Amino acid sequence: MEANPQHLSTEPSLPGGSVESRSIYNSAFWTLCLSSLFFFASFNMIIPELPSYLSSLGGADYKGLIISLFTLTALISRPFSGTLADRIGRKPIIMAGSMVCFICSLLYPLLSTVYGFFLLRLLHGFSTGFTPTGQAAYLSDVIPADRRGEAMGLLGTAGTLGMAGGPALGGWLSSSFSVQAMFYVSSGLAICSSLMVVTIRETMHDKHPVSMKLLKIQKSDFLEPRVLAPCVVMALGAYAYGTLFTIIPDFGVHVGIQNKGLLFTYFTVASLLIRLIAGRTSDTYGRVTVLKFSTLLMTVSMLWISYADTQLLLIIGVFLYGLAQGATSPTLLAWATDLSDPLRKGRGVASLYIFMEFGIGMGALLSGIIFGNQSERIYLTFLISGGLSAIAFLYLMVRRTSVAI
Repeated sequence: MEANPQHLSTEPSLPGGSVESRSIYNSAFWTLCLSSLFFFASFNMIIPELPSYLSSLGGADYKGLIISLFTLTALISRPFSGTLADRIGRKPIIMAGSMVCFICSLLYPLLSTVYGFFLLRLLHGFSTGFTPTGQAAYLSDVIPADRRGEAMGLLGTAGTLGMAGGPALGGWLSSSFSVQAMFYVSSGLAICSSLMVVTIRETMHDKHPVSMKLLKIQKSDFLEPRVLAPCVVMALGAYAYGTLFTIIPDFGVHVGIQNKGLLFTYFTVASLLIRLIAGRTSDTYGRVTVLKFSTLLMTVSMLWISYADTQLLLIIGVFLYGLAQGATSPTLLAWATDLSDPLRKGRGVASLYIFMEFGIGMGALLSGIIFGNQSERIYLTFLISGGLSAIAFLYLMVRRTSVAI
């Protein structure tokens, strides 16, 4: 049987009594959650408008690159962000990603060519390569293992609120004012996110001085062997995420949904509804138990979407996928930090995110190529995503479920 996460950690207990008798959620935790909300709202609010914005620049045939270029640099930066989080501290890594969002959103209206757009997408990707890695490592420092799933769910809920409100806000700003106004508000949210982190204390006490030597990356920085199992599940499941975020704006228009941000809102609302439940359930019954359910639901949702031909069916499919993704994400993060070396949590989290970016990038790139702006090919893109999600489910069913640290 899978080991209960309550018995996985070898970390010392925090002072103040048992987990049940003390509050583990202090002002620093809630500040981190609010910062996460603003961060995710910042870069997600522009996503639904980017396909049409790229088309206006003459790049309609390259929509698959919108997400894949973003995730490419996020993937490349993960080994560095994980290593640096373990060496110079969590706060600088969290703030670095927010500052990248701040700068890039300011520059989108200025670099108004296809090449300039893609350059910014590359640079923008460094934001998610740094901030979520630092956030997860910070949280794992201050939350005991037997509450980590719940805490990851709370942090994820804050980010999901940003993902839910961001696209709707971006769509409103773009239609009511201008796409430039949308970019500037995105930039403002990013700087607010960064400033909030200034107020919380650093959890890393044995920090290294900043030097070029810290940028030396080893093979283990790309994959921490301890977290291989959650990494495999993450990559297979993340392909569906890349597909959804690349194709769903056009799919929505195809069935008559003109507000491109609306489907993203359904997705994120569903994700919100299940995150806390899934996190607490994984703390009690184990990570793999929850992941078996979520990957199976992910498979069903992708197959449902592939055959959706009305607004209602598409909305139901997107909602189901939101439930699946909302259960999968915090559970995988908690599982990865359970398995990580207590002194190398940043590297363990970064490894998980590397596989996530790889899965998202491949999903975005390949689905964009397969779709090719031809609506009759939409079903195939989601059929493939469903197949990979099914493989993730089967992997969890057949792998050894005993966990050793």
